[in-house]
Amino acid sequence: MATPTVASRLTRLGDRPLRTRSLWSDAWRSLARNRIAVLGLLIVLLVAFIAAFGPLITPYHPDKQDLDNVKALPSWEHWFGTDQLGRDYFSRILAGARTALIVGATVTFLACGLGILLGAAAAFYGGLTDLLVNRALDFALAFPKLLLASFVNAMAKPPFQNTLDWVAAVTGLKALNDTVMADYVVVLGALGLVLWPSYARLIRGQILSLRERDYVIAAQAVGAKPWRIILRHLVPNALGPIIIAITVGFGEAMLLESSLSYLGIGIQPPGSSWGQMISNSLDQWRYSPHLVAVPGLVLALAVLGFNLLGDGLNDALDPQRRR
Repeated sequence: MATPTVASRLTRLGDRPLRTRSLWSDAWRSLARNRIAVLGLLIVLLVAFIAAFGPLITPYHPDKQDLDNVKALPSWEHWFGTDQLGRDYFSRILAGARTALIVGATVTFLACGLGILLGAAAAFYGGLTDLLVNRALDFALAFPKLLLASFVNAMAKPPFQNTLDWVAAVTGLKALNDTVMADYVVVLGALGLVLWPSYARLIRGQILSLRERDYVIAAQAVGAKPWRIILRHLVPNALGPIIIAITVGFGEAMLLESSLSYLGIGIQPPGSSWGQMISNSLDQWRYSPHLVAVPGLVLALAVLGFNLLGDGLNDALDPQRRR
């Protein structure tokens, strides 16, 4: 039996299709090997599960009061005790997780969408468009985020609530008188206006480095429209940094919302917010420290989970870091 030559072996190997892995599969493998990132992912999934299925697993309604059982210590009946109005603190914590995740998701995607829109337009068109966007960025970044969000929220809430009351009186829609809905809309809008500059600056830098690539020049040569080039070629190639920014932005939005609620200008009762819970119980710190410690620790854990996941994605999506 003849021994196959080296050339014949190479020929047979060349006939076989090469198995290649995509960037996303490599990134997932790298993320799965990062134990810290996996821990962050588990925390994020836990917060998402609590927010989604909290109403089904809460032993009590978050707003149900029991004035005969005020500020009770943690027990089998009330795992985290009760607050000043006798409400089950565990149920309130679960309701606060739902608020935090709704605010985090809505604000992040609102700010990210606005940032991508303005940052991509500034980088691609340049000239006056780039100048105007940069001046808006300079103005927004000149103020601390919490201070600017507090100013926008405090200035916008009274006229917005008055407008809703007027529309409710004209149309007869009593649901518009709900102050919690007004709180959510104003807080989401204020935080979206505060957080968009970081996304705009990121996407602007990415597109400035991508717009001179061959595939962009080829698309321009065949007459592709500018927004088609931006949406089909530039933004998809900048998805890695955007995904990382979105992950970290979740935690930042949740922390800012809790800060606004702590200051008394965010989500107010009967809405549930971890920052509001800390603020309402701060004067009871010496006598009932768990009323402050529990929402504070839960908030810190949730923000930590998103930050750890963001750091892991940063390592996983960067080829140099993977090597």
